[in-house]
Amino acid sequence: MKFISWNVNGLRAIVKKGFMEIFNELDADFFCLQETKLQEGQIDLELPGYYDYWNYAEKKGYSGTAIFTKHKPLAVAYGIGKPEHDQEGRVITLSYPDYYVVTCYTPNSKSELKRLEYRMQWEEDFQLYLKTLDSEKPVILCGDLNVAHENIDLKNWKTNQLSAGFSKEERMKFSALLDAGFIDTFRYFYPDLEGAYTWWNYRFNARKTNAGWRIDYFCVSNRLQDQLQEARILDDIVGSDHCPVELILKENR
Repeated sequence: MKFISWNVNGLRAIVKKGFMEIFNELDADFFCLQETKLQEGQIDLELPGYYDYWNYAEKKGYSGTAIFTKHKPLAVAYGIGKPEHDQEGRVITLSYPDYYVVTCYTPNSKSELKRLEYRMQWEEDFQLYLKTLDSEKPVILCGDLNVAHENIDLKNWKTNQLSAGFSKEERMKFSALLDAGFIDTFRYFYPDLEGAYTWWNYRFNARKTNAGWRIDYFCVSNRLQDQLQEARILDDIVGSDHCPVELILKENR
C-alpha cells in the first residue's frame, strides 16, 4: 500500500500548479493533505476511484486537512475530541479493520515561541489521543508535525535552537512519541542520511541551496515494523514550500 502526505500550503493555489497531474501520477492508496486553506464548497476536484474526507478550520483561509483514499473506512473522526483544539481542522482519523490512518497538521509555535505553551498542551493531548487509538489497533500517522527532531533534520541547527520547530521542548515531545511506541519511518530506513528535508522557507533561496528542515513525517506503531517496505522524501515535486513524503507498507497477509 502506498501512502502520500503533503502540506500543500493552499490547495486552490497548488491545483493551478499541476496538483492533479502529480496526484494521478503518484496513484496512492491514501493521499493526505495538510494546510488546505479552504472551506467547504471552495474547490471542486475530480477524484474518480477515491473517497474524500475534509476537516476545515473555522477561520477562513487557514489550516485544514484532507484525506483521499481508495479504501472506504469503517468510520471517520474529525479532530481529537478536545474543543480547544478542534476548531482549526488539524486532524482526520480513518478507521479500518486492522489499523487507523491519521493525518495531522501540528500547530506552529510561532516566532519567538509565542504559541509554545499552547503547542505543549496540544502535544500532550494529541499523544494521548494516539496512544488511545494504538491501544485498540496499530496507527499510521502522517503529516506536517512542525518539528525537526534531531540536528541532522535541518541545515542550520546551531542558529535555530530557539526557533519554532526546533526548540528543546518540541523535540522532547517528538522523542516522547517515539518512546511511546512509534517509529519515525524515514529514519528507520535512513538513520544517518544528511540533507534530507521536506520544507524550505520561501525566502533566502532556501530550496535552491537546500537549506531546509525535515518536518513532515510518517510515524507508525512499532508492531507495523515488519510491514515497512520503504519511506521516501519526494523532493523533486514542487508547487508548495513543502514536498510530499511517501510510505510503502507490505500488505498484511
